[in-house]
Amino acid sequence: MTDQKIVVLGAGYAGLSAATRAGKRGQVTLIAPEGRFLHRIRQHETAAGHPERRPALADLIRGRGVRHVRARATGLDLAARTVRLDSREAVPYDTLVYALGSRTAWHGVTGAVEHAYPVERAAELGERLRTAEPPGTVAVVGGGATGIELATELAEAHPRLRVRIVSTGLVGGWFSVKGRAHVLRVLERLGVEVHEQTTVVGVDPDGLSTGRGRVPADLVAWAAAMEPHPLAAEAGLTVTAGGRAVVDDHLRSVSHPEVYVVGDAAEVTVPGTGTLRMGCATALPMGTYVGRLLAGRTDRPFAFRYLVQCVSLGRRDGLLQLIHGDDSMRPIVFTGLAGRTAKAAITGSVVSALR
Repeated sequence: MTDQKIVVLGAGYAGLSAATRAGKRGQVTLIAPEGRFLHRIRQHETAAGHPERRPALADLIRGRGVRHVRARATGLDLAARTVRLDSREAVPYDTLVYALGSRTAWHGVTGAVEHAYPVERAAELGERLRTAEPPGTVAVVGGGATGIELATELAEAHPRLRVRIVSTGLVGGWFSVKGRAHVLRVLERLGVEVHEQTTVVGVDPDGLSTGRGRVPADLVAWAAAMEPHPLAAEAGLTVTAGGRAVVDDHLRSVSHPEVYVVGDAAEVTVPGTGTLRMGCATALPMGTYVGRLLAGRTDRPFAFRYLVQCVSLGRRDGLLQLIHGDDSMRPIVFTGLAGRTAKAAITGSVVSALR
């Protein structure tokens, strides 16, 4: 490994954990434009006005053989094995760990890009809410975990703000019956107006156009879905119809085995578990595995089983949903302070796990 040029592209949950593990045994080049770690699963807190918790990448890689290049990748030359940067530099590699992850998916909805705040702009949304007078109305588009956490956090932090959550399906519909019922109770307690099975077809300065009519809003937060970064497909890696790279049981690209793909960018299917969903819960183990693989600490195929799903529901409530290893629901849930404490503990442990 010492003579290998190892490049890790992306400093999210998967990329950073891969770089720090591989950097225990050799030299790694980490390419990412940011100087601080973006703790994506805390973005709802940032939007609500709570202090950002973004440790410096320099602190997270300290003591490892990792060199951080602050630049953005603009292209991959898979034949020449180089990463092209926005600084016009070309960084060569023998082994590439592709971990560019995912970004907000707009689904072609008219006006969404121009008038909605995605999770990547949580700090801007928080500033708008802080300076707004009067507070007005916010519509959160998306009934998944991100949307639920954002709606409850905003409603609790800004009690005079009218919050609406708009979902194509059922809000929290994948949870067990008990789990979803608790989510709906908390939304009701916080005064969040729920619009389920409502498809957004347009966004404008005055709110949303949906298949069920208008949903007025002064601000729109977009938490509908994520999509993989397009660079993998543009470069010529074999990808699925949805743009995620196809990998083998060691997380190597099936078309370019010198490229490992981890996190939201990878389509990973584990026997007995199924195809892994996007998220921190899967990205961190993938990155850790590839880092250990490159450091010579394992040669076994990647294995993964789910344990729990959890969401925060404001500062004083939460839901910890027990699940089977294949991500299907069990009937057992922990709610209230117990659920909130468990979610906080899991979230807090992520940064230390990156090292």
